[in-house]
Amino acid sequence: MNPDTTPEATVQQAVLLEEFGRVDEAAGLYARLLASRPDLADCWYNLGVLQKKLRRFDEALACYQQALDRGIGEPEQVHLNRGVIYADHLRRNDDARRELRAALAWNPVYVPALLNLANLDEDLGRRSQAVALYERILALSPDSLDALARLANAKGVSGADDPLIGRLQEALARAGADPAAKATVGFALGRALDAGGRYDEAYAAYVAANDCSRACAAPGTTLYDRRQHEQFVDELIGAFTRELPQISAVASQVRPIFICGMFRSGSTLTEQLLAGHSRVTPGGEIDFIPNSVATDLAPFPAAMGRFSAGRLQLLAARYLETVERMFPRAEFVTDKRPDNFLYVGLIKRLFPAAKIIHTTRDPLDNCLSLYFLHLDHRMGYALDLLDAAHFHHQHQRLMAHWKSLYGDDIVSFDYDEFVRAPRPTLERLLAGCGLAWEEECLSFERRDNAVKTESVWQVREPLYQRASGRARNYEKHLASVRATLADPS
Repeated sequence: MNPDTTPEATVQQAVLLEEFGRVDEAAGLYARLLASRPDLADCWYNLGVLQKKLRRFDEALACYQQALDRGIGEPEQVHLNRGVIYADHLRRNDDARRELRAALAWNPVYVPALLNLANLDEDLGRRSQAVALYERILALSPDSLDALARLANAKGVSGADDPLIGRLQEALARAGADPAAKATVGFALGRALDAGGRYDEAYAAYVAANDCSRACAAPGTTLYDRRQHEQFVDELIGAFTRELPQISAVASQVRPIFICGMFRSGSTLTEQLLAGHSRVTPGGEIDFIPNSVATDLAPFPAAMGRFSAGRLQLLAARYLETVERMFPRAEFVTDKRPDNFLYVGLIKRLFPAAKIIHTTRDPLDNCLSLYFLHLDHRMGYALDLLDAAHFHHQHQRLMAHWKSLYGDDIVSFDYDEFVRAPRPTLERLLAGCGLAWEEECLSFERRDNAVKTESVWQVREPLYQRASGRARNYEKHLASVRATLADPS
């Protein structure tokens, strides 16, 4: 950095570098500036933001602490950012709660901190605390549609005439022409109507919510390109074959178990079952593999042929180090990213001995459950039932390829079969993972670990059968979806 350059000019240059995607260079500029001007609290904050983008979470926490120590304005926002890192990336929930409470000590009506604290209580299954916080937010900010939608999810409805349904309908009317707001409330309304047995109204609410979600996409965006996805699956099948050379396994105390499949196919339940085993630690959705695909291995899978065994071993070691840091002294750790089904070939290259649990359920139920969920646009196929059916077919095609390569290392877990016959289905799952039977695994509803998925409340309940075969409630709307699942061409 030129010694004559002003801090303002350096910050402007760093902002430009970040806008062009050169985040590492932008972080380097801030670091050099702060070496000579450590008093610049805002620059410490900006560097913390960049370090988080670069997934350097310990460094980000240190930068945020520097900003706090140097008297940054609006410290509640800094504590919030630290809380998000602890909760979402380092899985240190007590530290996350401490930071969120520190934010509220500075600003007791800081709604983002209240929302995150309520969400943390949801993750940990603390329903009454979460509901109380959402009600507190609504008292402070009656127009907080996000808080109302989350309240409805956490509290649930008692029947067809529950007052929450009316509150959601009123909020939807107030949302006006804002498609994002209408989507937020619309999905919550659909869920509440479904729980109240008002199925035709629920379906109409979900159709409208998905329409609003599609309307939020940037102009010209194709949310799901069927042909493009077919080509991607073709590339995966072509890139990972029997002829690939084996690499040596990386030594580690931790042994990952990967749980994957279609979203909403039972992966959270599967993890909760395994979490009851004395040798298993639930890892939740670890984003290391998808992030590596998007960065270190891009363009994937075309670039795979360029990587040496040593490069892949280094990537495997980084994954294992990440998991060991998150879960010290763990033996088996589950990685429950459903979309890792796309990367089974890569996972088996990195971890030749790894077990892959493939979760499945009735395809029609699965597609409907996707359509009923407020997913982000990266899963654009979920916004249209026929696209969801097409994606499901491609998922089956790819999984057939992986099973032809890896055989018994892919362990199938059928949600509907488990609902019908819990113990024998679980026995087969544990045996497939090389684990002995332990009775506690069946008591999945008693777990107190954090669950960061839409299934957070379902897996806190004893086993129920209403999600298996739920499509029967919407049968008259699903003829075309059935046809597409049978013949996606």
